[in-house]
Amino acid sequence: MSASVVAEHVVPARRVSVARGYRFELVKLVSQWRIRLLVLACWVAPALFVAGVSGQSTLPSDTLFGRWMHATGWAGPLVMLGFAGSWALPLLTSLVAGDVFAAEDRLGTWRHLLVAVRSPARIFVAKSLASLTVMVVLVAGLAGSSAAGGLVAVGNQPLVGLDGHLLAPGDAAGRVLLAWLCALAPTLALAAIGLLGSVALGRSSMGLLLPVLVALAMQVAQMLPLPVAVRLALPGYAFIAWNGLFTDPAQLAPLLIGVAVSLAWAVLATALAYVLFVRRDFTNPAYDGSGRRAITVGLLPLAALTAVTVGAVAVATPSTGSGIEQDKVQKSLATVFAHLYRLQTGQLHRPAVTEAQLRTSAACTKSDGQAAQEGAGNDWRCVVSWHLPGVAVTGTAIYQLDITSDGRFVADGDGPKEVNGYFLVRTSTGDAPNPLWQFDGNVELLDTH
Repeated sequence: MSASVVAEHVVPARRVSVARGYRFELVKLVSQWRIRLLVLACWVAPALFVAGVSGQSTLPSDTLFGRWMHATGWAGPLVMLGFAGSWALPLLTSLVAGDVFAAEDRLGTWRHLLVAVRSPARIFVAKSLASLTVMVVLVAGLAGSSAAGGLVAVGNQPLVGLDGHLLAPGDAAGRVLLAWLCALAPTLALAAIGLLGSVALGRSSMGLLLPVLVALAMQVAQMLPLPVAVRLALPGYAFIAWNGLFTDPAQLAPLLIGVAVSLAWAVLATALAYVLFVRRDFTNPAYDGSGRRAITVGLLPLAALTAVTVGAVAVATPSTGSGIEQDKVQKSLATVFAHLYRLQTGQLHRPAVTEAQLRTSAACTKSDGQAAQEGAGNDWRCVVSWHLPGVAVTGTAIYQLDITSDGRFVADGDGPKEVNGYFLVRTSTGDAPNPLWQFDGNVELLDTH
């Protein structure tokens, strides 16, 4: 057969489409026993955990909404969200996104993959979309399973918000779902950092650990007395800012800033990973990371983004310092107390009273007035005052407050015991501690006036 006849029968090789590459990469991920175990654990373990804890006599009251797990099934997924933002989601992003490129380096399969796909860009997109899909499935499992466990164990009851007001079951369900959706933004940021580490560091174990290390650094930073602008400019703040959804009115400004910052990190880190990946030398079988270029192309742009976002938040918001100021603490405490006093009134079958009738106020001092009246600490002491219709004497109650750097506080009743002491009240779900004994609150760090 002549050469011309052979040439006529040669079919030019086609590039594999992104859709086919995505399906191939997704099948590769799901076929791993590690990923299957993660999916199973995320869809089963949260339900068992929430149901088990809800049935215990001792609740995780040091966790946000943990003290309400006996009262409503909607507290469980919020407790799980707090745990997931600190530990579960960073670990999941490391195991999925942090290994999606490095696995090919360990197995030495890049040449085979390039021959089949014939486009590094399409390989990057397919792998990124596959890891994103798995992460969404894992997050959906954590949210859905914990909600199911709480509803089955406790029931579809109203949820006490972070400012003490009651949320109807439907409203609580919507806000829980929105909180988990907002948590996807920092999860995407960590996943993008995992992609960047997997591309830049090759077979090194540091690429796998990078999302966990970044998340840990963000947690440590949030515990420090940082200025408000710096705190909000860190991508991990969106794991905290969902608290503002459970106040009335909702504290949306910190949440929107946190989500926007997280998405900016996700876009930039993904773009940097793409640039490093398409420029790498696939002909070198001993390739083990991009070395110095990983710092100049990977680390420095993210540091520059942090500096830019700090400046932008500082200019856009009037808040300075820690954001925890005396008047904010007093306002927040008075609001929570008024709502919970009404709740206690109903539980004790006393005459109904409104917040306007109570005219609740609070006077708080830090360190007995010997220090600056602002900032976090467990040395806040407050006296709450209120009025009852037809009663000439003003009621007062004392609280000791422990305020963390992110604005969350725990108020511990210090008398009189008839008001905020420890005693049981009868609720629709059984006996529960007096709601005015200990409760959570939140100080909005941004100035809203």
